[in-house]
Amino acid sequence: MPEKAQAVILDLGNVLVFHDDALLFHRLGERSGLDADEVQARLRGEGWDAANRGEMTREEIWRGTCQALGMELAAADFNDLWCCHFRVHDAVMPLVESLVGRAALLLLSNSNPIHVEHLRPLLPLLARFDHVLFSCELGMAKPDPRFYREALKRAGTAPGQTAYFDDHPPFLLPARALGMQAFHFTGAEGFRRQLEALGLADS
Repeated sequence: MPEKAQAVILDLGNVLVFHDDALLFHRLGERSGLDADEVQARLRGEGWDAANRGEMTREEIWRGTCQALGMELAAADFNDLWCCHFRVHDAVMPLVESLVGRAALLLLSNSNPIHVEHLRPLLPLLARFDHVLFSCELGMAKPDPRFYREALKRAGTAPGQTAYFDDHPPFLLPARALGMQAFHFTGAEGFRRQLEALGLADS
């Protein structure tokens, strides 16, 4: 039986919002005349990571992506396209809202500045979180252990009393190494059962 959690740290992508990267690469490919695999190959890597760490401005992301894909696009059109793949995970929202006041509630997300600007209005519930940690605003990103340590510091709880949820299994490893209770997020129903086991949901 897991120890009752005093804090819950949530990932963003495929937890609070779905993000369909295949759709993003497909749509970018439609505008650039490239196939989706080529778009992914050109964008994934250090530039993508640098954007998540906040080392690129919105303009640098826009211009750099257009240059990498050989296309011309106005900034506003690019922003719309760059964020086309997000959809709020409605089924999980009541469960997350039920945690407000029941445990310290934090977000720990790898995100770039354009996505952050787009997602905040889509997720008004974030205003009720105790702390929201976006990688681009802190200059560090998962799986950097410093990012997890900062979340623990903000939570103010012992690692064993802190539950972390992420859809990407490799990102669970640093949390476990720090002693957190780390759970693979697979959907709303599994999340509800995990919260029950942590003493944070009504059975």
